[in-house]
Amino acid sequence: MKVVDGKITNKNDEYYVALGSFDGLHKGHLSLIHKCIELAKETNSKSMVFTFSNHPRTVINPSIKMKYLMDNIEKVDILKKEGIDKVVLRKFNKEFMELSPEGFIKRLCNDYNIKGIVVGFNYRFGYKNLGDTNLLRELSTKYNYRLEVIAPLLHDADVVSSTRIRNALKDGEISEANKMLTRPYSLSGIVEHGRQIGRTIGFPTANLKFGEEKIIPNIGVYYTNVRWKNNIYKGITSVGSNPTVNGKRLTVETFILDFHNDIYDDEIVVYFIEKIRNEKRFDSIDCLKEQLKKDEEYAKLKELAVII
Repeated sequence: MKVVDGKITNKNDEYYVALGSFDGLHKGHLSLIHKCIELAKETNSKSMVFTFSNHPRTVINPSIKMKYLMDNIEKVDILKKEGIDKVVLRKFNKEFMELSPEGFIKRLCNDYNIKGIVVGFNYRFGYKNLGDTNLLRELSTKYNYRLEVIAPLLHDADVVSSTRIRNALKDGEISEANKMLTRPYSLSGIVEHGRQIGRTIGFPTANLKFGEEKIIPNIGVYYTNVRWKNNIYKGITSVGSNPTVNGKRLTVETFILDFHNDIYDDEIVVYFIEKIRNEKRFDSIDCLKEQLKKDEEYAKLKELAVII
């Protein structure tokens, strides 16, 4: 798979292209991706995902700070495993913002030798999102491409969407979010030095230095899986301010079961599997320690998730 950030120079290949923002690459997105790959193979062409490296809202309304389900590194990794031939990550800028819907499609066809387009049922494009699937169908004859519109994927009688997953994470409903994703929701970052209070009570934690661009699950204690150097371990992750020890800022701290390595300054990935309980201010450190022992016993009984 090749990743490019501009137009292609080799015009010998024709492409079926999947269009969308694909934040989270949830199950609805993957139904679209799989159809794109299938149609490309049937027509002896290649498959492509075209998306923007930054969310259009960051240009249209810079005052809004976007929170993502997935960064571009994660996105590319999944698309590679799914078998997409080419991923185009274009930077959304003022020029793209001002393109008319037809202007966007014309540019897409000229830059990438498009044979077919695959989109979701609610796909919008072009200036002020004025373009829709009806216009795509009208333009297909003019620009000589085939169009495939994918029906919505439902979970519990409602459409699977990035917005729905974001809301589930914000509400601490991690199990619901994961049912719509293709892998457990995760945060990655460097392990930094914290207050080291957990160490003094037998529960040393890895403090994750996380970025502000991804959604942080709601405050609480979670059963997690932790990837470190391609190994997966069980973990208990606290998202909160540690009220029992008078914490002042939001932290993401993970106690890794049966783990004794020094991982300061190493990168880890924390996969959120299930919420165990809400955050609570305990009457004493001893009460906190007793609860952590119960959390550990709970985590020991859980299975490791299958993470592709």
